[in-house]
Amino acid sequence: MKLSRLLIAAAVLAAGASALTTSAFAQAKEQFFPLLVYRTGAYAPNGTPWANGKQDYLKLVNARDGGVNGVKLTYEECETAYDTARGVECYERLKGKTNTLFEPQSTGITFALTDKAPGDKMPILTVGYGLAASQDGGVFKWNFPILGSYWTGADVLIQHIAKKEGGFDKLKGKKIALVYHDSPFGKEPIALLQERAKMHGFELQLLPVTAPGVEQKATWLQVRQSRPDYVLLWGWGVMNSTALKEAQATGYPREKMYGVWWSGAEPDVKDVGMGAKGYNALALQHGADHGSKVVQDIIKYVHDKGQGSGPRDEVGQVLYMRGLIIQMLGVEAVRRAQERFGKGKVMNTEQVRWGLENLNLDQKKLDALGFAGVMRPVSTSCQDHMGSTWARIHTWDGKKWEFSSDWYQADEQILKPMIKAAADKYAVEKKLTRRTPSDCQS
Repeated sequence: MKLSRLLIAAAVLAAGASALTTSAFAQAKEQFFPLLVYRTGAYAPNGTPWANGKQDYLKLVNARDGGVNGVKLTYEECETAYDTARGVECYERLKGKTNTLFEPQSTGITFALTDKAPGDKMPILTVGYGLAASQDGGVFKWNFPILGSYWTGADVLIQHIAKKEGGFDKLKGKKIALVYHDSPFGKEPIALLQERAKMHGFELQLLPVTAPGVEQKATWLQVRQSRPDYVLLWGWGVMNSTALKEAQATGYPREKMYGVWWSGAEPDVKDVGMGAKGYNALALQHGADHGSKVVQDIIKYVHDKGQGSGPRDEVGQVLYMRGLIIQMLGVEAVRRAQERFGKGKVMNTEQVRWGLENLNLDQKKLDALGFAGVMRPVSTSCQDHMGSTWARIHTWDGKKWEFSSDWYQADEQILKPMIKAAADKYAVEKKLTRRTPSDCQS
């Protein structure tokens, strides 16, 4: 009897061990993406399609490709409401769970996490936002502002305005107003604009707007009084549509307005409609896209299966496409890391960081992923954590966004010294040393 009980106990222990092993193995075969989102609050109309695009791309890779070389992609959303403190709480709650990276979806949250990332060995992916100086991988080992920063965006806008005026020399004596979200996001382009103003002799007028931006009458009264030649809009969420309505009310020409790439999507103009006709905004490489292969695949493998994260007609809109691109870059960092550390294996955050630093998405790879015509190739390195500084302009015709310019590349002769100076200053403040050649190779 005693022997029977021992045999039963041994069998139970073995079964338990087997279950633990199976559970651990299943867990080990998953690459986990924490998704910081804001589906509530004043910024939800813009944050939601962005979040839906990211989530749908993960579903697509699992459904179409079986994951990344057999490794399933999992995720968990954490609501921040675009609040920095809540974003940090999400980070602290999920950092022990992820083996991949964080994409904060907010410049304020990015600033808060930048100091934490090195100690936690956590890659921070900030596509088209965050800290401009973090392009310098020699100081910012864990930050990746891939595809662009607010300095590159501001530089492209000044290039475009100069082209419209007939050359940079024609900017002398002009007045350019910056209507900006009074937050780290809105303040970030100021240094570049001040540098360009000094170079070309235009007057820069700074007009901060208190978040969330629903009250702008005093701001647009200043615009009406000062009559700037151009207005740059650095807004987010309801601030953008409010600015366009106020511009219409005060008679400021929308064709003289240029928004950053977070101020040029469908939620920004749909309530204004024809009143926003002629309004221009940066496109972070892409615009709205309803015909690309990746969009067709999302419809086929996700929405047609009833697995879409949001409404079907949202697929292909500007911010939805932004979400797809962001998530694709994160997934491709995992794939790139597997090429070095083992295909079919789950990567850790340090290995994913290496993948982000060694991305090489040429046209052939983009085509294979379904992104032909959506974006340009991107290639990162130890010293360059951005990988591409190209952008173009699109314009609202009253019903849809249409590209209205050729490609522009931000001027590295201006940007590189500014980035290095800002990165060096950060390194001194934080008592950091620049990375060595051997660290870049590791």
